[in-house]
Parts: sequence; C-alpha cells; structure tokens
Amino acid sequence: MPADRTPTDPVPTDLATAGTAPTDPAPADGVPTEGVLTDGVPEPVLAGITDEAAPDLAGQLAVLAELGWSHVELRTVDGRAVAHLDDAEFAGLAKTLAAHDVRAVCLASRIGGWARPVNAPFEHDLAELDVLLRRCAELGTRYVRIMSYPNAGLSERRWRDRVVARVSLLAERAGTAGVVLLHENCSGWAGTSAERALELLAAVDNPALRLLFDTGNGVAHGYDGHAMLREVVSHVEHVHVKDAVGDRFVPPGAGHARVADCVELLRAHGYRGAWSLEPHVSLLPHESGALAPDAAAAFVAAGRAMAGLVR
Repeated sequence: MPADRTPTDPVPTDLATAGTAPTDPAPADGVPTEGVLTDGVPEPVLAGITDEAAPDLAGQLAVLAELGWSHVELRTVDGRAVAHLDDAEFAGLAKTLAAHDVRAVCLASRIGGWARPVNAPFEHDLAELDVLLRRCAELGTRYVRIMSYPNAGLSERRWRDRVVARVSLLAERAGTAGVVLLHENCSGWAGTSAERALELLAAVDNPALRLLFDTGNGVAHGYDGHAMLREVVSHVEHVHVKDAVGDRFVPPGAGHARVADCVELLRAHGYRGAWSLEPHVSLLPHESGALAPDAAAAFVAAGRAMAGLVR
C-alpha cells in the first residue's frame, strides 16, 4: 500500500466501475419561499448560519425572529456540530425548529474542511455523513455542505485523485439517501479554482454533487470570486453571503466581494435557491474564542444588509 494512502480511503479506479450509479436525488418538495412579490417574482429565501449570532438555539432563533426570517443553515448548537448532538438532543432541536416554523435549508458539515486535510482518516467523514443523512431526513432538508480537503504533503496529482475518490464515495451515499452534497469554494483542492471545481463535478459525475458559492471567500483567499462565479454559475445550488476588505470581514455590500454583482449574475442564470448569511463579522469558525458581546446585533445588521442586496 503506498505511504500516502490510508486503508479507509476509496480507490479511484474501483469507484468508476463498482456497482450501479446512484439514482438522481428525489426532487426537493419545492424551493422554500418567503412569499410572492406583487409582480409575481418569488420572494428570495433568506437564511443564516446563526451560530455566528449566538451559541444556543434560543439565541439563534431570536435573531431569525428579529430579521423576520424562517430559514436557518445549521452548523453548531452550544458549540457542538450538528452531527455530534446525541439523538435526544437532536430530536429536541428538530421539535423546537418546528414549533417556531423554522426550516433548515442546509446542514453545514465539517467534511473535507480546514481541520480535515486529505490525509485525515476518511472514516470520520463517512461517519459524520451517515449521521447527517439521517438528520436531513428528519428535518426535511436536502443539502449538506462539504469542502474538498486541504493538502497534507501529497503531490498535486495524488491530492486530486484522493479528493475525487473520497467525494465520489460521499456523493454515492448521499444520492442514495436523496441528499445533495454542496461543495463550497473554500478549503481544499477544488476550493479556489473554477477549473478545479468543474473538474471535480465532471470526475465525480453524480447529480448528488453540486456547488455552493460563497460571495466573500474570494477576497479572503486571494482570488476573484466574481470571475470564478461566471465560470461555475450554472452549477450553483446554494449561496453563502459575506463580504470582505482584505482579510477583514464586513457587512454584505461594504467590501470588495462585488456581492450585488454576484446576486445579479446568479439571478440572470435563474438561481432560485436560498441566500444564507455567513458574515464572519463576529466569529471565524476556524479560530477559537467566544462570540463578541455584540454578535447578535452585528448578525442582524449584516442580515439586513444582505436582504437589501438580494431583494
């Protein structure tokens, strides 16, 4: 066994021929809508990754209520990833969301993210996905966010091949469960390049893998996000909204990410998915530390700025 492979990694050549391809995920039960405008154009679906406003579920629901939104993208509750909640805790979370008429548009996983490089044990990702697939079914949620594994000393080719192999197997499992994996332009092999993102889609060749576009990651990671979006826009099924000036995150529309131009481009290509706020103005998920005292107010201000741009 080559030194750069782990026993739990899938083998790329086997994936191309093993078994039958998973069926196309069942269509979502309609794109969630907040209402219909007077001109007949659907109101945009506004959501947020609310652990950037408050760690606890009550605080997260409070900022949604203040914004008048009824959709959330779940990442952590009380500092714990959704997949790490036990079954009783998750059942309570689902019951509370339903009681508040809040729908989860996506579960933001840690699969392939900044803390899981390409040499990390793959079984951790498989286990997390299995939990999240069950929880998607319980919540009526179709999407799970993933990334594509930061490198850890592999050659470019071996890095690429291992990413394709892993994501192929993940997409196969997701597709069987009727869930779509959304690859974000962030950490990993395909994170900062339109060419690589498209290559990943082509190599995996599974309708259970689509793209998540984050408007602000290009500024933060040093590439032209709007230019990337022009190349991949037809494959985008979910959007994160943030903005930045250099390495400093700012409310949407106040930075250099061309958020309004990204919105216009997406709309021109028929985008009808959710706009999910991930402002990073009070929390960077890859850094430790408590939320700022004004995190809820900052999140609400960023949410209102986002709403102004997409409405």
